[in-house]
Order: sequence, then C-alpha cells, then structure tokens
Amino acid sequence: MDSKEKISPNCSSLYCEFSHIVTVFFHLTMSQNSQYKEEQLGEIFSLESIYPDELEVLEEEPFHQFKLHVKSEGHDEEEGIGYACDLKFTYTPTYPEEIPVIEIMDDIGLDDEQLERLKDRLEKEAEDNLGMVMIFSLVSTANEWLNNEWDAELRRRDEEAERKILEAEEAESKKCHGTAVTVENFLRWKAEFDAEIALLKKPEKEDKDKKLTGRELFMVDKSLIESDLKFLEEGGEFVNVDESLFQDLEDLGLDDELVSDGSD
Repeated sequence: MDSKEKISPNCSSLYCEFSHIVTVFFHLTMSQNSQYKEEQLGEIFSLESIYPDELEVLEEEPFHQFKLHVKSEGHDEEEGIGYACDLKFTYTPTYPEEIPVIEIMDDIGLDDEQLERLKDRLEKEAEDNLGMVMIFSLVSTANEWLNNEWDAELRRRDEEAERKILEAEEAESKKCHGTAVTVENFLRWKAEFDAEIALLKKPEKEDKDKKLTGRELFMVDKSLIESDLKFLEEGGEFVNVDESLFQDLEDLGLDDELVSDGSD
C-alpha cells in the first residue's frame, strides 16, 4: 500500500472508536484508583484521630503500611496480666474492595494456636466488610477477642486452683478416716501381719532351743544360786561338781566364806 494513499473512511472510523474506548477506560481506571487512594487516605486520617498513641505509620508509598497496638482490658506486662499484640496492616491497590494484608506482631502471652485463631478471626471479619473501610472494625474485633481469651484463661486458672484444693482436702480426709475395710483388704493385711509376727518369734524360738551353759543358767535364773546355798547350809550330801561351770565365781556375787567352804 502506497504511503501516500489515504485511509479509507471505514478504517478511520474504527481507529477513532478504538482510541475513544482506550481513553475512556484510562480515565475510568485513573478515576477509580484515585477513589481507592482517597478512601485509604481518609481512613488513615480518621485512625490518627481515634488512635493517637497506638497508631504508627511505617510506610506511605506505594501504599500505606501501619500498625496498631491492641490489648485485653487490665493488661499489665510486668505483672503477667492479660494479652497484647501489634496488628500490622498494608493497603492493597484496590482496598477496600479487597482485604488488606494483616500481620500479627510482638505478641505478649499468646501461644501459636491462639495467634492462628486470631488471624483467622480477623480475616473473616475483613471478608464480611469488603467494600467498606474496615481497620477500625478489625481493631475492635481484635480487642474483643483478646478480652474473651483472657477471661477464658482466668476461668481455667480458677478451675485449676479449685481442683488442687479439692485434691488436698480429699488427701487430708483419707489421712483422718483411713481406708474403708473390706474383706479383701482385711485378709491382705492379716497375711502381712502374721508374716511379721512370725519373723519376730523366730529369733525367740531359736534362743529357747539353744542350750545354756551353767554360768548362763545362774545369770538367767537367780533362784538357782539361792537353792545351792541353802543346800550347802543344811549339810547336804556331797555332789561332784564340774568346776568348769563355775569359772569366775566372783561374778556370781557369793561371799568369800561360802566360796571357800564350797571348795573344801
């Protein structure tokens, strides 16, 4: 086609229509993006008024990134009371038509399972508020969730304390009242008791079966000494005596005269 040839009227018309569509789409897109940006800036302005101490803006371009501190009522980190964390939000190009990026940071007292449940709760709340600015709603939801979690933790602690008190009372009651007697535990106790008594009697029986020496007889039974002395005084018949039985006569406590007479 010659460069000097004119574009046919039909081709020129199609080109113009296409250019017009592109231009309208561009302006609509720019207008819509501008609308999202205006909503985002307006929300940031409102949040700065509502949370002057809690809000911290981290980035402004290309989209706002900021965090807010949330906590349960009565939270005291030094005393270990309550839960707390920071919520970090990042706007997307079409927020609030899509949910912002939500992150949980610097949590205090929360475990991994609780953090996961809180994240799920916030994302569900965000989905329910699509099309509207939602940061205030998300922060309020987080505060309420932390309060409920801390209340549940206090109830759990109270129940645990009551359980320990009951266990201590039951243990003390068992000490005072003992164990209820049944046929089974009585027979078991009697068998153990009989076995203990048998062990105690065994040395005694062994001692009785052991033959004592003459000296040991005198030491055990003092009446034997008196009987022998009386016999000697009455002039009893002479009896052969095994002198080995009377070693160390001094230990018997006899008078020297009686010992001498006995020797004669």
